[in-house]
Amino acid sequence: MNQLKSIIKSKENVRRRNFVIKLTILFGLEFLYEGNSFLTRYISESVFIQAGLRALIFLLSANLIISLGRIAVLKFYLQKTDDHKVQPNFMIGIDRISWILNVNILLIAIMLAFNIKPLEFLTSITIVAAAIALLTKDYITNIVNGLIIMFSEQLEIGDKITVGKNTGFIRDITLVNLVLKGESGEIILVPNNLIFSSDVVNYSKNDSHQVIIDSEIPFHSNIKLQELEVFLSKELAPFSERVFVDGAQLNVLERKPESLVVRFQFPIKSGEKEIEKNAKKAINQAILNWSDERRKA
Repeated sequence: MNQLKSIIKSKENVRRRNFVIKLTILFGLEFLYEGNSFLTRYISESVFIQAGLRALIFLLSANLIISLGRIAVLKFYLQKTDDHKVQPNFMIGIDRISWILNVNILLIAIMLAFNIKPLEFLTSITIVAAAIALLTKDYITNIVNGLIIMFSEQLEIGDKITVGKNTGFIRDITLVNLVLKGESGEIILVPNNLIFSSDVVNYSKNDSHQVIIDSEIPFHSNIKLQELEVFLSKELAPFSERVFVDGAQLNVLERKPESLVVRFQFPIKSGEKEIEKNAKKAINQAILNWSDERRKA
């Protein structure tokens, strides 16, 4: 079994045990509130205790419903998803949604504890709520975008990406930021909104990367770019099992008074360090030979 899948199942087993404990507590509170015991008289005489019990019952009931939904969704996800496709993003997304719902439930429970009717309270502060919504618009947009990222397959924990001028490995996805760890160890916080408004390069979604070779060729070499591109591409033939020869291309980077700076690049399967090294040597030698032949001619 996939290690990540095992970790998720282990955590879910703990949550199921907690679910049973909370359910037992809920039954106990229901008995105190509705049943007939030696505490019933004291509870009925105190409005504060009644309100507190009602708030606790509501809090636990709503929390259990959220937990049950969470357990069911994750169970369905793990059953329907292949081991190698299980993403930590999905679990993070479910956790974040559960957290948002539980916070709202807690606020309502606090209102009930103080005998405040939630609907009437919300109606009375409609104008204030509208003002708060306007002030927190960017924050809410960040949260929505964060949830979209969590449930998408485009960005995952551990992916190496470039956002704007920042390059790093994704370490966490929060409701506000994408947390990157730079190649030199620094932590970079990228607002979720920026992910949807900037070009994002995900290096981990491709099993290949570009090998780039820059060279400066003097003008006396009688340069014919198309001919040189074909010549260099043929030099990649011995590495065709690991190098995508069809993707090779030659471009001019800079024109100098007496020379031309060119870039030859080609895609190669990731992890082929030895092949990449040998291919670079072959191309560099081919450029030297080509330039020398043109100079002699």
